[in-house]
Amino acid sequence: AHGDTDTHAQSDDTLRVEALNEYLSSRSYLAGYEPSQTDAEAFALLCRPPTERHVHVLRWYKHIAALKPQTNGQTPESKGKRVQPPWSPPEGTDVSKLCLYNSLTRTKEVFVPQKGNRVLWYCCGPTVYDASHMGHCAPAIIKRARQNYLLEQYGEKKPSPSQILQDVLTARTPFKAKLAETTDPDKKQMLERLDAAVDAALGPLQVAVQSSAAGDTLQNQAQVLLEEAKDLLSDWLDSQFGSQVTENSIFSLLPKYWEGEYHKDMEALNVLPPDVLTRVSEYVPEIVEFVKGIVDNGYGYESNGSVYFDTAKFDSCPAHSYAKLVPEAVGDQKALQEGEGDLSISADRLSEKRSQNDFALWKASKPGEPSWDSPWGKGRPGWHIECSAMAGSILGESMDIHGGGFDLRFPHHDNELAQSEAYFENDHWVRYFLHAGHLTIAGCKMSKSLKNFITIKDALAKHTARQLRLAFLMHSWKDTLDYSNNTMESAIQFERFINEFFLNVKDILRSPTDITGQFEKWEAEEIELNKSFYEKKTSVHEALCDNIDTRSALEEMRALVGQSNTYMAARRSAKLLPNRMLLQSIALYLTEMLKTFGAIEGSEPIGFPVGGNGQNLESTVIPYLSVLSDFREDVRKIAREEKVTELLRLCDELRDNTLPELGVRLEDRDGLPTSVKLVDKETLLKEREEKKKVISESICIAMAKLAKMKVKPIEMFRSETDKYSNFDETGFPTHDAEGKELSKGLAKKLRKLYEAQEKLYNEYLQSTQNGS
Repeated sequence: AHGDTDTHAQSDDTLRVEALNEYLSSRSYLAGYEPSQTDAEAFALLCRPPTERHVHVLRWYKHIAALKPQTNGQTPESKGKRVQPPWSPPEGTDVSKLCLYNSLTRTKEVFVPQKGNRVLWYCCGPTVYDASHMGHCAPAIIKRARQNYLLEQYGEKKPSPSQILQDVLTARTPFKAKLAETTDPDKKQMLERLDAAVDAALGPLQVAVQSSAAGDTLQNQAQVLLEEAKDLLSDWLDSQFGSQVTENSIFSLLPKYWEGEYHKDMEALNVLPPDVLTRVSEYVPEIVEFVKGIVDNGYGYESNGSVYFDTAKFDSCPAHSYAKLVPEAVGDQKALQEGEGDLSISADRLSEKRSQNDFALWKASKPGEPSWDSPWGKGRPGWHIECSAMAGSILGESMDIHGGGFDLRFPHHDNELAQSEAYFENDHWVRYFLHAGHLTIAGCKMSKSLKNFITIKDALAKHTARQLRLAFLMHSWKDTLDYSNNTMESAIQFERFINEFFLNVKDILRSPTDITGQFEKWEAEEIELNKSFYEKKTSVHEALCDNIDTRSALEEMRALVGQSNTYMAARRSAKLLPNRMLLQSIALYLTEMLKTFGAIEGSEPIGFPVGGNGQNLESTVIPYLSVLSDFREDVRKIAREEKVTELLRLCDELRDNTLPELGVRLEDRDGLPTSVKLVDKETLLKEREEKKKVISESICIAMAKLAKMKVKPIEMFRSETDKYSNFDETGFPTHDAEGKELSKGLAKKLRKLYEAQEKLYNEYLQSTQNGS
């Protein structure tokens, strides 16, 4: 029965094959790459592959078999036509996303620009009433402009020394009262320093006036006092005559001058200019319209010629929230007072506001203040509205980033947010708020108002723009940075460390080779360094994605340079040249990163530029210096062979004294060509002095050691009569100065010293016998 079943199956299969062969003889079955449902069903009905006799079915069968997944038990012969196996992409790794510390949430947030890669960023600029300094400044430009004008007018009247003395004494009375009332420790310390300086200058002028000194002496002493007392004198003049200053141009001359100085300082620091720069004085019409918009939306009110922001009305609206940045500061009148500064509303006008938390959008001008026309009368913009109107005019109803100093969070930035969102009727005027940390000097906040600051020009007189940039880069942008000698020394050491690496790589790349010689085989050392290279690149990228952590990024770069230096040193010890292409790749990467950080200017592909005015000094002079170095090397070789010591001395003189004066360093290397490096002259001269100091100290140590070696053991203790009174025949002490026998412990200690001196003295005798 079983055999009959197989026979019937074979018979049915043969009939199917013949019918299918007839059907396929007139049709194409190779169109497309996937079998149809009919193909699959027909294929499943066949028990085995067709014979060669049924050529059409056989071709069809092989085609379908090749497209069908292989089943268990199939042999390679039954697979038919071979095809490519399935492919799947690698899983990959997570890509770092840029995260920024957002003051609106007080945590790091993933940065998502609102419009693709276009980022809208507004940053509060300086209040240009004085020299730009290394930190942020307080808003006092109107008062300073008025005071400067009055002080200038006072000087033009050429007051007599007696008049100056009398005016300073008069001005000192309210100043002393102010000093006594001040409780803030930093402000009090500043006022005390000022008072001490005035006091020191008062005495000599008082003596000169009382003794009727010569005119020149009186004038000189008066000018010293005028310079030391200009701050308290200008305060007094302002209180007496400030209300008489009404010309608007007086208030524009000061910022115009200092803005020019500010731009010069920024250029000197290699700070790129913004796309748009806004000046309050040019945006008064826009500010007036902005204030009108806030009033029209129901969040502002006019009172006695001024316009105030209604904080309660704004905060009660479900769509808004007042003081997003520092909600705990609401109601802090001290913070509000400090934020408004010297021009805040006086106590007698507090009744103009519905709430003490309300702030001025537009202020009715008082005598001695600049003024512009407005629907509410003559006045001037409130402090906070300036930024809102200017930023809103350029960036619109929402920006990606707003930046500024940490101390501007409240009330300035919180009030900016409130009035801007009141104008635009939204809750997202700023998406990310970035606040930079304070800059301090010896632990005290840098501040113009506290007279505790260093100007950028002063800083640049002591250090280069690159060194100042590195100092900032080596610290977190949102944390406090203390400007000190230690901070700058760290930056200088980092610069020197990186620069030395660049110089070494450039020296290696100057070694002659043909095109194919550039591509050397990678051994284990190169593979390991390359692995570290890509790990450090990844770490740098991750650090910068983590709230732009330049400090960690520089540390990773420093580690990469350290690993590269270790590699080069190992190759040098083995008298082998390092891999050029690998070191070049590392140097190119580090250069590009430092260019991104603004620490390198110019277009040179590797390292810090040498020479100014856009000239590539290195490429110009190195060929000539290389010829000189090769010639010197040939001279040294002949001099050593012929034992001409004077020539060797001249070669050393060229290396150690002549070329450093030109900013050139030659490094003689045993078994390798002399290295030629261009380094700034000041650095080389400092290195030379340090080398001389080390040599001098070494000589002193050697001379002291020699002098000690010459002392005979029998004499070493005999001179110490203040300690010992009796000695044995070898000069070893037996009794102290009082005649008491030495203790065993002390005798044991002295014996060790005696034996050590015996050894030194024997070494000295041996050296003299050998003629050394």
